[in-house]
Amino acid sequence: MFSAFRILVTLLIPAGAAFLWAQAKVWTAQELFQRNVGTKEQQETPFPPHQIIGNVYYVGTQSLAAFLVVTPEGNILINSAFERTVPVIRKSVTDLGFRFADTKIVLGSHAHADHMEGDAMVKELTEAKVMAMAEDVPALENMKPGRKPHPIDRVLRDGDEVTLGGTTLVAHLTPGHTRGCTTWSMKVQEGGKTYDVVVIGSMGVNAGTKLVNNPQVPDIADEYKRGFRVLRGLACDVPLGSHPAMYDLSEKYPKVGKGPNPFIDRAGYRTEVDIEEGAFLQVLEQQQKEAAAKK
Repeated sequence: MFSAFRILVTLLIPAGAAFLWAQAKVWTAQELFQRNVGTKEQQETPFPPHQIIGNVYYVGTQSLAAFLVVTPEGNILINSAFERTVPVIRKSVTDLGFRFADTKIVLGSHAHADHMEGDAMVKELTEAKVMAMAEDVPALENMKPGRKPHPIDRVLRDGDEVTLGGTTLVAHLTPGHTRGCTTWSMKVQEGGKTYDVVVIGSMGVNAGTKLVNNPQVPDIADEYKRGFRVLRGLACDVPLGSHPAMYDLSEKYPKVGKGPNPFIDRAGYRTEVDIEEGAFLQVLEQQQKEAAAKK
């Protein structure tokens, strides 16, 4: 039976695609967490700063993504990471030939320290305006490295636009990982063409997250589902994420300048959403079974 099935697959799918299909990995939530977060060393070690597409640049570390959007009126930083990694980001910006002091706006993916703890330090260094999704404000207000209050100059709502120097980013609420987890989309020009860029906030299930009978967030499973619906509804040519592993940076970077832009990867976007939703559904199903067994 299995052999017949394999023959059918081979006939219906090109050989290369069949091989990739057969090798497809089903990720667990814990595996995705480890893939994304990495080690402390990876969190602090700079990844070579580089142009991704158009006016979008990478200025993060090996496992914590930070992006610089360059405009004629100043620049936008997406994710300040840990406070201790702000100097790493600043050096990457400088190494690319830009002035860190020209950072005018700071945005974030979600209210976890590894993505937004450095907001206060960046504001001190640049006087940039810090903007965050309303649902994440309570968590951010409790994020006080060195007892510094977390700056929030503009509270964003789902669908709000952030515009600077002719570039507009749209904030999409993709909740679950945090209440205000934010996915950013923008249109970028390169080579006479326009591309849709999406920076996925994160849809991973945190260790210990209760998706069933959660007293603090009773509808958390529905919030995750809403987030996945939003992601699937976005047009995306260039997928990015709050962790570089979310868009296979280590595999794509060596290909830069050796052919077509490797960051243009529509299929990769769909694949990442699929594996994150698959991991979420695994956890949800397991917790639903455990809850039913206790009744």
